[in-house]
Formats: sequence, structure tokens, C-alpha cells
Amino acid sequence: MSEGKKLQILKGILGSFYRSNDEYLFSCPKCSHHKRKLSLNLEKDAFKCWVCDFSGRSIQRLVRKYGDYRQRLGWKELTNVIDVLSFSEDLFSEEETEEEQIIKLPSEFVSLANNDLPYDSLYARNYLKIRGITKQDILYWKIGYCPTGPYKKRIIIPSFGLEGRSNYFIARTYGEDWKKYLNPSVSRDIVFNHLYLDFDDDLVIVEGAFDAITAGPNAVPLLGSTLREDSKLFQEIVKNDTAIYVALDSDAETKTKRLIKSLLEYDIETYHVDVNPYSDVGEMTKEEFQKRKSKAEVMKPEDYLLREILKI
Repeated sequence: MSEGKKLQILKGILGSFYRSNDEYLFSCPKCSHHKRKLSLNLEKDAFKCWVCDFSGRSIQRLVRKYGDYRQRLGWKELTNVIDVLSFSEDLFSEEETEEEQIIKLPSEFVSLANNDLPYDSLYARNYLKIRGITKQDILYWKIGYCPTGPYKKRIIIPSFGLEGRSNYFIARTYGEDWKKYLNPSVSRDIVFNHLYLDFDDDLVIVEGAFDAITAGPNAVPLLGSTLREDSKLFQEIVKNDTAIYVALDSDAETKTKRLIKSLLEYDIETYHVDVNPYSDVGEMTKEEFQKRKSKAEVMKPEDYLLREILKI
């Protein structure tokens, strides 16, 4: 009976379907392929589109994202899961729209994406090469360096807001300065590279910008801070019901637990990527990280709570 009611709700959201063994095939709302390629398994509580690879381990994610209030309420009654999205919309939507933070990159900034580079760029390029950063990475992340000035001999990784203007930047030394990072004295409550992130896809949360480069295009650094519920990044995650992969530094266990707990409280589909024995994601190769991401452990509220209780 419950399965039949679930299918009625899903039909109202996704349209007609047909059954193939233990799976139900619907049209994908993300890629709108003309054939029914979105496969749902009610028993396993999982879905996957075989065209655009849109997938998840919680069908409720589909219901929340594409269903109306009545459909979400009906699904909640069938699954006994609190739909946090319904009140999170009220929590976040009434706030006044803030002006996006805009800053200028250092006047001495030289883009390493240029073909004609000065000789002293060799040191910056060698540093990036040692860290496994490719020309493609440099182009995507718009990486540059400063040969002189307050950020002399520092790699500059800029961040761009939704309007395409820089809202922050990372300045990491490749010289002999004892201070590794010298970042601008502005608010860190931004979504780093918001312009390039897709909140409809899986998002990887890491500590720093170099970790994000290793993790791939849809990765965002916390910039060393915690992820508060009133932060811009957390609000974007909840508003878009984005599936999250948490891959913080191996020595940030407390921060990792706190972040996972917060995400689960908002019923966000959450995975934990094991970083050990590396100290952070940036120490891995891109291939190694993707391998670990594919094996990431899904965090279920009941399992996570039980695991923490057993540790006491």
C-alpha cells in the first residue's frame, strides 16, 4: 500500500513511468531526456539518470526539489521523515538581500593563464607543478601570482561571485616567507567561486583552495572557518538541497563531526570521504581523491547518532 502511494506522488511529480524488475523508470527532471531514463529503486531508496548521471541515495531529495508542498507533505507522512526544507524556506527567504562583496585583486597580479609570461613566473609555475596543478587547473581557477608588492612571491587564487566579480582571493607563498597565507582582510562569509558551482550536483566541502583544486570543479573550500547555519554557503546548500561530500583535513575530526551533524539536522544527503593517512585532500592525486569519493560512506542520521553514542 505504501509503495503504491509513493508511486502516485512520484507520478504527480515526474509523470508516467514503467516498471523494469525492481526499478521504476521516469523522465529525468534535470536533463529532460525524451526517454524515461531516470531509474528509481524504492526498496533501496536511490535514483539515477542513465543519461545525465543525476543520482542520489534518497528519493526524498527528488520530492523536495521538484514536488509542491502537498506532495512533500504526503511523502513525509509515508516515510516519517521531517521535511526540513519547508521551514528552511521561511528561515532564509525573508532576509534582506545583501550586496555581494566585491574586492580588487592585487595591482601586481599576473595571470598564469597568459601565453606570454615573464621569466620570474617560472618559480610560481614550478611550485604549482610540484603540487600537481596542471595548466587546465590554472585556466579553470584563474590562478596567478604577484612578483612584487605586498603579496610578493605568492600564488593568487581568486574567487568570483555570481555577478562575475572577485569577492575574495587566496595568497599562498611559494617563496621563503614564514607566513604561508596572507589573505585579504575582508569577510570570509562568501561562497568561494560561487560563479562556477552547480548546487544541483554533488558538492565537495574541503578546507582550503588547493584541496578544492584536487577535489575537482564542484568543490568549495571553507577557508579554514566553520560552516555556520547562517552562513551564505550553508544557506545555498539547504535552499538547493545539495548532496554534500565532506572531506576535511584528517586533524579536523571535531569540525567534521560538527559539520556532518548540522547537515543531517537539515536532512541533507551527506557523505564522509576518508582522508587518512593523508593530512588533507591537497596531498592526494586527483585520481586518488575520486577513488575515495566513490567509496565515501553515506551518513544516515540514525547510524551516525548510534556510532557517536558507542564511542562514549
